[in-house]
Amino acid sequence: MRYSVIVPVYNRPDEVDELLCSLTKQTFRDFEVIIIEDGSSLPCKNVAEKYRDSLDIHYYMKPNSGPGQTRNYGAERSNGEYLLILDSDCILPEGYLAAVEAELQREPADAFGGPDRAHDSFTPVQKAINYAMTSFFTTGGIRGGKKKMDKFYPRSFNMGVRTEVYRALHGFSDMRFGEDIDFSIRIFKGGYRCRLFPEAWVWHKRRTDFRKFFKQVHNSGIARINLYKKYPESLKLVHLLPAVFTVGVVLILLASLVCAWSLTLLALFALIIFLDASFQNKSMKIGILSVLAAFIQLTGYGTGFLRAWWKRCVLGKDAFSAFEKNFYK
Repeated sequence: MRYSVIVPVYNRPDEVDELLCSLTKQTFRDFEVIIIEDGSSLPCKNVAEKYRDSLDIHYYMKPNSGPGQTRNYGAERSNGEYLLILDSDCILPEGYLAAVEAELQREPADAFGGPDRAHDSFTPVQKAINYAMTSFFTTGGIRGGKKKMDKFYPRSFNMGVRTEVYRALHGFSDMRFGEDIDFSIRIFKGGYRCRLFPEAWVWHKRRTDFRKFFKQVHNSGIARINLYKKYPESLKLVHLLPAVFTVGVVLILLASLVCAWSLTLLALFALIIFLDASFQNKSMKIGILSVLAAFIQLTGYGTGFLRAWWKRCVLGKDAFSAFEKNFYK
């Protein structure tokens, strides 16, 4: 078996259906699919059963423990030479597995990852969120773009790793946030070869509304400090920018009470986002929504970063006591 596709699932049967449907259309066919239900109250067992005749599919249910440990559960039951780790809210173009295979044939890699795009069927809000998470102006291009301010770290929504490397590193840690970056850091520290596969991209839905999006990026900001506490060298300039932006927004808003001209900087940033997002998506509506998504992305991450910095670096709390309510039971 060449590939084992590992998909942790939590209450997303409809999205799993779309992912499995896209897997049936792959031009490269030497793979199995392992679906692991992470204690869902809305299981997708019936969805998985629907694809028994068209996919080599294996379905498991386990108590809730979070995505990292759920991926480990699936990896322990896999048979592939490589593990392909996907989020349940992804859809694959028909050439995804063929693109992965072509890259590995061209140049071997121990681990790899690919970028993500917005599908035409996504809502305007989802397209705006996708822009905020992939634009050079908001994330520094570190999620697979050509322009970037840091080296590429595979993310768990679209990650591949040689099975023996996965097992040598003991898979994902029990971190509540940032477990995929923790795993990528350990891949690099282990001396393994890790590459970006630009053509092995996926359509990634991410969050469906701005409230959920804020929560997601806020937790990502918390994760960055938790990673810093484990690997101080992992903190780079690009990771500080959202916190600087957040503080800057607060200072500009306070200054606007005295001088309205101070808002010019925020207006200029918003204009850049609007023009770039409108051009990329060929939609002024998505351009407007992307401005909101960009501010949410940066301030959500920034506030999470500052909150975790205060609790962990200033108050000296550990990861559990600092964010006890966020851990899985």
